[in-house]
Amino acid sequence: MIKIEIPGFKTLQLKHLVLDHNGTLACDGILIKGVKECLEKLAVDLQIHVLTADTFGKAASQLEGVPCGLSILPTDNQDVGKLNYVKDLGCENTVCIGNGRNDRLMLKETILGIAVVLEEGVALTTLVSADVVCTSIVSALELLIHPLRLTATLRS
Repeated sequence: MIKIEIPGFKTLQLKHLVLDHNGTLACDGILIKGVKECLEKLAVDLQIHVLTADTFGKAASQLEGVPCGLSILPTDNQDVGKLNYVKDLGCENTVCIGNGRNDRLMLKETILGIAVVLEEGVALTTLVSADVVCTSIVSALELLIHPLRLTATLRS
């Protein structure tokens, strides 16, 4: 678990990290450089879950050896599927990272939502559903590795 006290915002007690795959951890199905190392560090304190439609069919091979669970979701109603997954884990102990329109509900309902703007861009509805926006997935993951960065961004 990672505990982060953010003055004027919330105290976060994080147990789970839920991530979108393509557009968040990967570009065109290929894992972005530095992601594996960050996830390995975070797996010491968090259970990591990757949710994806696996558009490029590469998620399992790209995440091989990465300490995470992988769930391939059906293409219909992915936004609701991702939200229900997070609700089952417990929104109050889960941080979510994503970029697509299908990530907006989980980012909005979770204790901490992080949107990333990478080569695919970010859906506007997802952007406004997030607590924090990063321009790199490695930067987003490092907010959890170095929580004082997160405190500096979110405190009142």
